[in-house]
Amino acid sequence: MRLAAPILLAALLTGPAAAQDLLNALFADHAVVQRDRPLPVFGTAAPGEAVTVAFAGKTASATAGPDGAWRLDLPATPAGGPYDLTASTAAKTQTVRDVLAGDVWLCSGQSNMEMQVQASGDAWNQINNGAPNDAIRMVTIEKADGRAPKANFAKPPVWKPTTKDTVGSFSASCFYFARELQKTRNVPLGLIHASWGGSGIEAWMTPAALRKVGGYDEAIDTLNLSLKDPAAASRRWGETIKAWWAPKHPGEAATAPWTGAGAWAAAPRDLGVWERWGVAELAAFNGVVWFKTEVMLTAAQARQAATLNLGQVDEMDATYLNGVGVGATSGAWLERSYPLAAGALKAGRNTIVVSAYDTYANGGMYGDPSKRALVLADGTRLALNVWTYRIEPRVGADPPRAPWDTLAGVSTLHNGMLAPMGPYAYGGLAWYQGETNVGRDQTYAALQTAFVAERRAGMAPDMPVVIAQLASYGAFATTPGAFGTAALREAQRRAVVADPQASLAVTTDIGDPFDIHPANKQEVGRRLALAARRIAGDAVTTGPAPVSAKRVGDTVVVGFDQIGGTLVSRGSDRVIGFELCDAAKACRWADARIDRASVVLTAPAGAEAAKVRFAWADSPTFNLFDSAGLPAVPFEMDVN
Repeated sequence: MRLAAPILLAALLTGPAAAQDLLNALFADHAVVQRDRPLPVFGTAAPGEAVTVAFAGKTASATAGPDGAWRLDLPATPAGGPYDLTASTAAKTQTVRDVLAGDVWLCSGQSNMEMQVQASGDAWNQINNGAPNDAIRMVTIEKADGRAPKANFAKPPVWKPTTKDTVGSFSASCFYFARELQKTRNVPLGLIHASWGGSGIEAWMTPAALRKVGGYDEAIDTLNLSLKDPAAASRRWGETIKAWWAPKHPGEAATAPWTGAGAWAAAPRDLGVWERWGVAELAAFNGVVWFKTEVMLTAAQARQAATLNLGQVDEMDATYLNGVGVGATSGAWLERSYPLAAGALKAGRNTIVVSAYDTYANGGMYGDPSKRALVLADGTRLALNVWTYRIEPRVGADPPRAPWDTLAGVSTLHNGMLAPMGPYAYGGLAWYQGETNVGRDQTYAALQTAFVAERRAGMAPDMPVVIAQLASYGAFATTPGAFGTAALREAQRRAVVADPQASLAVTTDIGDPFDIHPANKQEVGRRLALAARRIAGDAVTTGPAPVSAKRVGDTVVVGFDQIGGTLVSRGSDRVIGFELCDAAKACRWADARIDRASVVLTAPAGAEAAKVRFAWADSPTFNLFDSAGLPAVPFEMDVN
């Protein structure tokens, strides 16, 4: 039995091997391990110590390396249990109980994967009237980030069988997926949920995978520099923000905000949420506001090292001292505290400038105003309570995010949440992410492909991967045009089409144009389960998907597969939602009708039709389904 006394928990996270931590923390009571393949078991012991593991009537041994890490592989175990899993050395033994062998799925992504059963549609009924299910076991990985891979979880994971007391706080999409899948899979299912709302795919990937995609070398190098020389990394990042600002303000270098020059307006003494200042321009402002304060120092004070305390900044800051970057942090909940080496300050006037970047809801510098201070090495505390501000115009691109940004950085969530899993075996991946990457669709297909490849590394090379395509949210299309969410959906689709062991769950018909978190996660789960069954070879379909687009006389004929029954156009004898585009992507609506397993679009003679689009909007209007009730996948395709 695992103990949870505080002193033992501290040892598990930070200390040397003890009786409770021979095994990686995912090997815990009620766990599910992957069936029908060699089972990696691993953990930490004293360097050079021999470790023996027993499970389901099988044993194997290994010797801990110089760093104490050990791993062994047990022979494959068929579905079944419960079993005890025991790891022992000459000095200690650890046993975890009630372990099942079954299919383990990693469910990951951002907020739509994170959304809990209790926050989704029909929650009370699903929680209170759903049958307990000991064959679906759930574990949620504690949120954590890191600039380097972590060996330990932020908190030891806790596996829980499905009951009305445990299911409400678990991922809705992941649970409903498993519940549906188990209807046709008579094996235990283990669900490992690791997601974080607002996260970009880059945060879940290793530096090696990002370097293969290309375009991330500078970010990775800066991240690595921050581990060796944080001050140098802060200076480099400060220059990156300057490089973002300068092209937007040609000829204004003398009054750049980090210089402290130019026009500044007085800010409220306690700062706080800028939407509440009574300033019209800030009443609903999302973007960058620069804050400035000044502090006078004697020569003796200036020679000291110091700490710059700023309190909370919503939601990202880049902070300058006398024009030099000294820190950057993401996360409105985090207190900013930046060390300043001796020599960073100067006698006389010192100018502190903070770039506060807010992307949604409230923005500003808030929390306890008394925490804002420059604290010198000798203990002298200089309050920072007089601030001015200037608003950065919303023109051009938004500022870049620091490579150590929790959600939008590189490798941060891989380091904090996935790396501690080590080689814990799972048999499939369910991925629901992409909202944060809208606007960066040009690289998303390559990123998704690389992410999937490294999730398969060390697992079965044909491990199934099911992807939830982004649901409807945002702008409708009154005329054909460019839509960021539509382009991201297309990147998801292209990556899946190129992967024979991946499948897509289309959700455009069950989204909400006014809520990025649609409530109907039961149907999301059902469609993810259909996708998994399709990969496994079951006789199921996942909704009409385009396979060809051909010019035939004065028409363009789009062929579909994955049709459940027949194609249908709901509410009309014509199909709504198709566009024909020329080579420059100037598009127009196209009249369309169903012809068996195809849709025929009218393309007048002489009219260029280089591409065809379907359901191309953030919140598309369309009526093409199959008779099984599944929507056609949104797409863009070249016309042959």
